[in-house]
Amino acid sequence: MNARIEMLLDRYVVQKIQKRFRREKDSPYALAEDFHEQGLSGLERSVKRLTYMLEQERPVVFKDERIGLIRTVPVNYEIFTEDEWKEIKKDHYIHEQGKVCNINPRYGLLLDRGFDAVRREIERQKGMYALDGQGGPSAQGTGHGFESESLRYLNALTETLDAIEAFAGRYGEEAQRAGNPEMARVFGHIPKQRPGTFMEALQFLRLLHYCLWCSFNYHNTFGRFDQYMYPYYKADMESGRLTKEEALELLEEFFISCNKDSDLYPGMQQGDNGQSMVLGGLNPDGSDSFNELSDLCLQASLELKLIDPKINLRVNKDTPLARYERGTQLTRQGLGFPQYANDDVVIPCLRHWGYAEKDAYDYVVAACWEFIIPGTGMDIPNVNGLSFAAVVLDVLDSLPGCGTFEAFMDKVKGEIFRMAGELCDSVHNVYMEPAPLMSLMMDGCVERARDISKGNLYNNYGFHGTGLSTAVDSLAAIRKYVYEDRMFTAEELLKMLDADFKGYEDIQNMLRYQSPKMGNDDDRVDELATRLLDWFADSLEGRNNDMGGIFRAGTGSAMYYVWHSRNQHPTPDGRNEGEELACNYSPSLFTRLEGPVSIIKSFSKPHLERVANGGPLTIELHDSMFRNEDSIRKVAVFVKSFMDMGGHQMQINAVNRETMLDAKEHPENHKNLIVRVWGWSGYFVELDEVYQNQIIKRMELTV
Repeated sequence: MNARIEMLLDRYVVQKIQKRFRREKDSPYALAEDFHEQGLSGLERSVKRLTYMLEQERPVVFKDERIGLIRTVPVNYEIFTEDEWKEIKKDHYIHEQGKVCNINPRYGLLLDRGFDAVRREIERQKGMYALDGQGGPSAQGTGHGFESESLRYLNALTETLDAIEAFAGRYGEEAQRAGNPEMARVFGHIPKQRPGTFMEALQFLRLLHYCLWCSFNYHNTFGRFDQYMYPYYKADMESGRLTKEEALELLEEFFISCNKDSDLYPGMQQGDNGQSMVLGGLNPDGSDSFNELSDLCLQASLELKLIDPKINLRVNKDTPLARYERGTQLTRQGLGFPQYANDDVVIPCLRHWGYAEKDAYDYVVAACWEFIIPGTGMDIPNVNGLSFAAVVLDVLDSLPGCGTFEAFMDKVKGEIFRMAGELCDSVHNVYMEPAPLMSLMMDGCVERARDISKGNLYNNYGFHGTGLSTAVDSLAAIRKYVYEDRMFTAEELLKMLDADFKGYEDIQNMLRYQSPKMGNDDDRVDELATRLLDWFADSLEGRNNDMGGIFRAGTGSAMYYVWHSRNQHPTPDGRNEGEELACNYSPSLFTRLEGPVSIIKSFSKPHLERVANGGPLTIELHDSMFRNEDSIRKVAVFVKSFMDMGGHQMQINAVNRETMLDAKEHPENHKNLIVRVWGWSGYFVELDEVYQNQIIKRMELTV
């Protein structure tokens, strides 16, 4: 990186100068009370919230910057009062915070046309809906008539464009005043007009992404950034407007801009903000879409060493080892990414689930790793989670009455189906706040005058599958010690579990460290994992949600690996009550493993093409494994091997237990220590202790 980028890093990442410009934090319900008194609809409130947020923002411009925008309003305002939310919840399922989130807008619908062209399209649609007092479906379904509702919605879209355009105009004025004529020129051109250069396109994208957050539409990914931004990059390169070095500088400044306000974004923990991008991937004709901009993104991330944007690499059987080596260089920095997704598994799975071929080939990841489709998908890929560990615990009381292990497995299968059915039944009549800005970047919303919160082409729901290795290890232990070796009876096992292994420490030690485990390439154990995941997929086959979508099974955990373990009874693998489950698709925390190669062999055996909602094999490698080019190559071969074996998704942490322990004691010395948490990377010292401890417990391995 050059000196200017180093200066920007110091300004925003070290000094965090942006915090000096923030207003005092207001109540998140400050607007909701007024909206309630005015009797405004949800749509009207959504537009007024964005307008208010942008009007309250104070433009801040430095004369040495090219990619601007800083958040100065440090609150995300609610549009409904707490009492109104209580009423909404009486009749609706509320996912997370009731906002449109975890989807990927098609930025090009605004970026590639500019607001003026979009306005003309909206006006054409308004003319169609006004014709003869008819013209299309109701956008909000409040019974006021097709024409009035449709026109009201289209007017709201125009007001949204107005608010953003006015905000951009104020930034342009401030840029002129601050002595930055180049930025003033850019804001004089965009967003009204289509970007004419790579720099203008980056600023336009920053503006759209910024305004989505101000709309309280969180966890907005950048999607296939290297595909929709490549034409702007290519045009500048071919015309000679930019050199590769200058393009990298602009790209790095854009990456820095993603870290200016990330502490204001809602998430489970600091760093969980959904700012991810997907690079590369197969085209429908089988060609590789990885391009020069894709590689520049890897270089920018490598040089900056920032947690945002989080990089995801799409790979396949023909992906060259050099690209894995490039990705491993990033992992070496301790960033916890790139995360890898295997097109050879994911695309066939999406096709099986009913996604059109062109959409399946266009897939991206949501905030963490769930697979979604840009522009067309209103999927909720993280709607809930099934705990495999809880499945085993729920049927343990029947163990004494099961004469064979297979009889007990029939109970397990039945419980998976029962629990999956309950999860499906629990998700109905979902309510989300209207999201007019997001709708402007989703296919068909303008044409149908229908908000994205009401659904789109794909309206599928995804369930995580947590505690898989705990369940598998528990079943393996039951089979071995109760049915085969007859070391203790089913009744004696239940007695030990009821005592949380107090007085049975020797047996607990055996169960924890000597019993067969998933991750050691033991076919008999790994076959149990295959059965559990197949049953999970089977339990959802043929089920439809009330939006006409399906339910998708996955191997991820998100925060459920902590939530599902709280107050959860001891398990037959030697786990104590309340002890954490493994994160995502990975061995249990106290498994003594043969090595990383045995892990990828075990975890590639299940039929992952049936459970590809998302959920990576998560592995911690000791940071000493990245200290020379030979070890980099070995890790790259390791990752490629998992994908070639049929693995669906993978993420690696380069960790050092002693460093993390010291960071807990002396956080001031480790402010830049980055770790992968579950589907995102964060600064270790900013995490809650429960997540710090769980990461420390994970196995450090060597290749």
